[in-house]
Amino acid sequence: MRRPTRNHPLRTAGTLSLVLLAGACSSPEPAAPPGDITVNVAGDVHFAGTSAAALEPGGLQAVAGVLGDADVTVVNLETAITTRGTPAAKQYTFRAPPSGLRALKAAGVDVVGLANNHGLDHGRTGLTDTLAAGTAEGLPVIGIGQDAAAAYRPWTTTVRGHRLAVFDATQVLDTSLARAWTATDDQPGLASVQDDAGRARLVAGVRAARGSADSVVVLLHWGRELDECPLPAQQDLAADLVAAGADAVVGSHAHRQLGQGWLSAGDRSAFVDYGLGNFVFYARGSGVTTQSGVLRLTLPGTGGVSVAQWRPAQIRSGVPVPLEGAAADAAVAAKAALRPCTDLAATPAGAP
Repeated sequence: MRRPTRNHPLRTAGTLSLVLLAGACSSPEPAAPPGDITVNVAGDVHFAGTSAAALEPGGLQAVAGVLGDADVTVVNLETAITTRGTPAAKQYTFRAPPSGLRALKAAGVDVVGLANNHGLDHGRTGLTDTLAAGTAEGLPVIGIGQDAAAAYRPWTTTVRGHRLAVFDATQVLDTSLARAWTATDDQPGLASVQDDAGRARLVAGVRAARGSADSVVVLLHWGRELDECPLPAQQDLAADLVAAGADAVVGSHAHRQLGQGWLSAGDRSAFVDYGLGNFVFYARGSGVTTQSGVLRLTLPGTGGVSVAQWRPAQIRSGVPVPLEGAAADAAVAAKAALRPCTDLAATPAGAP
């Protein structure tokens, strides 16, 4: 996997070179245009039940080749990284040791999103431990922070002169916990877009990043569990983010796959995937909850998404195993068949 320069503020492309010749300054050299980059995105990850197999040495070896072949790989992590804390008052709570981050990093993951309905499953102690574990393991976590400025801040990197910003936010939180879990100016928490204030903050952040980044990707936790079509609230938010400058909007939470395609909003066209499905998860059997995969996006330096490739997998004993041959072809076709209820196009606007 190609390792980019990470975790610095977005900066203007190129540098200004001055050469002294015979006492005179030459004209500044033109900045090289940013190159294309690739970004992998995978869905819901935890390490409970059978998915604890991913914590074992080589536990994610089967999928590491797929995860690690992009410039940047992002997953949605549905667990607190802590051995402490008190479980939240909700039906399902997850936590995992720091070795969970280590396993993801070893498999090729570069950044994890924590803005989801499990990010604070073990309270503020779990939040503090999660942030500390990310720092200790050298694996950035986004969508979570000690205040709203940190939680809503994008992760940024530059690869071959291409400036990338990645946001993470959730549209799904338990009603009884939403206020306590949402990051504010003086409260730790998650980047939430359940209310108008959080939504406006995310849209404003995307619009600001658009001014200095070559590509903007937004991860979202949204939708209704097991529904195969997006909700109107998802479609509205996707349109707002695309109009604000997102090149790709990619979601999870439904524990099954949803459709993908291109969305035009304002004068822009961007790629949207409403649901990647589970990835490292304790799903069993052969139903929709075990259908998995990795979305590989090619982002040109000129903006947008030029190629969106779905690389399917099947969850077996808690971990994803890539599909090949006829099984892979059938899974790709099944993913494409989910598009009609999304109002997304099969090709970008203006494509032949």
